[in-house]
Amino acid sequence: MSIKVVSFDLWDTLVDDDSDEAVRAAQGLRSKRDERRHLAWQALNEIEPIELDRVVLAYDTADAGFNLVWKQLHVNWTVEQRMNVILSGLGRTLPGGELEKLIDDTSRMEVEIPPNPIADVEASLRELSENFKLCVCSDSVVTPGTGLRQILEGHGLKKYFSAFAFSDEVGHSKPHHSMFDTAAEQLGVERHEIVHVGDRDQNDVKGPHAIGAKAVLFTATRPDDKDMTTADAICDSHKDLPGVITRLAQEAEAKGA
Repeated sequence: MSIKVVSFDLWDTLVDDDSDEAVRAAQGLRSKRDERRHLAWQALNEIEPIELDRVVLAYDTADAGFNLVWKQLHVNWTVEQRMNVILSGLGRTLPGGELEKLIDDTSRMEVEIPPNPIADVEASLRELSENFKLCVCSDSVVTPGTGLRQILEGHGLKKYFSAFAFSDEVGHSKPHHSMFDTAAEQLGVERHEIVHVGDRDQNDVKGPHAIGAKAVLFTATRPDDKDMTTADAICDSHKDLPGVITRLAQEAEAKGA
C-alpha cells in the first residue's frame, strides 16, 4: 500500500469561502446572494416588467431544490439548469442571448472578485508536489469548473495540480464515488492510493473512506465537523499539512511492507 495522490477540496481548503464578501462590501457592491437575484430580476424586467420580490421568491425556491438534490442525490445543478428552474417557476422565458448573458454574469461573480487563498497554501502545495501528484476534487455549486480553474490560476495555485474533478463536469458531487474515480482515472492510480483533504466530514471524509481512500479533515477556516469526524487525521494549518500527509504515507507503506 502507498499514497501517490493528494486530492483537495477547493472551498475552505484551498480558498476561504465567502472571504470575497468583505471585498464586495468594501466596494459598495451587493452580497453574492443579493446580486444573483438582482441579475435575474434585471434580465427579466428589461424584457417585461416584474416585481423583484417575485424573482427573489422563485430564486429562493430554486435554491431550496438545488440543496435538496445536492445533499440527497449528490448532483449539482449547473447555473443553466438553476436558471431554467427559476424561469419555469415564474412562467417566463428569456431570449437566447439574454439567458446566456445571465448565466455568464452569474457564473463569473467569484472569478471577478475571487475568495482569498488560505494562509500558506502555496508553500504547502509546493512542498507536497515534490513527492505526490496533486488534484482538485470539488463541488462547483455556482461557479463552474472553468471559473474555478481561473480562480486557482489567478492565485498562482493551478500549476501545482495535475488533474481536476469538478462536479459540474463529472455529473455528480461529493461524496459520490464518481468524483474520486474521475481523479484516480485522470492520474492513473488506484483509489486506495489517494488521500483527500477537505473541510466537510460527510463529503470529504465519508466519501473517500467509502472507496478505500484516506481522508484528512482540514479545519483552518471551517472547524464545524472537528468533533464528529472519522478522518484519518485532522489538520488546522497548511503549514502542518505536508507533515500530516507524510505521516499517513509512511503509515500506509509500513502496513504494506
